[in-house]
Amino acid sequence: MPTTRRDFLKGTVAAAAFSGAALSNFMTEAAAKEKVGSRIWGNLLHLGHNMWGDTPRAYTPPSFKLDCEDALWVELTERCAEAGLNMIVIDLGEGIRYESHPELAVEGAWSIEKLRKDLARLRGLGLEPIPKLNFSACHDFWLGEYSRMLSTSKYYEVCADLIREVCAIFDTPRFFHLGYDEETAEHQRTYDYVVIRQGELWWHDFLWFVGQVEEQKVRPWIWSDFCWKHKEDFLKRMPKSVLQSNWYYGNAFEAPHNVYVQTYLDLDKAGFDQVPTASNWSNNVNFKMTVEFCKENISEQLLKGFLQTPWKFTQSSVRDHHLRAIEQVKEMIY
Repeated sequence: MPTTRRDFLKGTVAAAAFSGAALSNFMTEAAAKEKVGSRIWGNLLHLGHNMWGDTPRAYTPPSFKLDCEDALWVELTERCAEAGLNMIVIDLGEGIRYESHPELAVEGAWSIEKLRKDLARLRGLGLEPIPKLNFSACHDFWLGEYSRMLSTSKYYEVCADLIREVCAIFDTPRFFHLGYDEETAEHQRTYDYVVIRQGELWWHDFLWFVGQVEEQKVRPWIWSDFCWKHKEDFLKRMPKSVLQSNWYYGNAFEAPHNVYVQTYLDLDKAGFDQVPTASNWSNNVNFKMTVEFCKENISEQLLKGFLQTPWKFTQSSVRDHHLRAIEQVKEMIY
């Protein structure tokens, strides 16, 4: 296990070499899974929701209860299918009882059997289920005590176990969303416990995660905001095998003055596959504006689809918010 900066540098180079060497075969296999001319119209839904550390409650499983209502989950996914969407990205977190690490589950967490049955239901609706486990140090509250063991041998062991198990549960999905967003001190300013990776350690761990996913013959998928402040490094070192989801939730699509919007153009110019991400979290026009901007400015070959992210619990108190999110996607499908 690396213990010095030099060791981390060596590990990063090795991981990058692995990713580069495997890229050709991996991308060929990934392309074979895609339907010619298919476009992703996806929606993010939460089983787990313990991704943030600024809540006034201590994470002590199993004292938490699952913040996901089964009836609403079924209704929302059925609405997605009826609206013409074809993908559900499932934020798993603490929401299932992993066989490898049952200690992460909260009260009410789904069993593996229940999840598998629901995955079959989703596929029957024409919805492709994609797993998401956010390994950003800003959004890994769901990892419990392991979130405070960042970059240790135990941390790598647990994360590898979870990725391997989830890929098996999902029967080798087309993608695995690793999250990896907002790992900055600023984004954790309200947290009681703050930890970030930067420099070579960030790259070492990130490429390690990429390798873990690709070993399962699954394509890694991430949020792209690390590019906002590390553009040159990101565009040079990021493997092309990693599917990119840059995101911007405002309504001022003015590049290059808006770095968030400019990143869509930078990723396109550099040749990255993209699934631009929008949200109705702050307004109800963002999804429409995102589709219009990206359809006009991202090459057809690299624009793989769009993802809607309501960023709300799966609870009846915010049902209308979820329904609006689905309707916004329906209106823009082409």
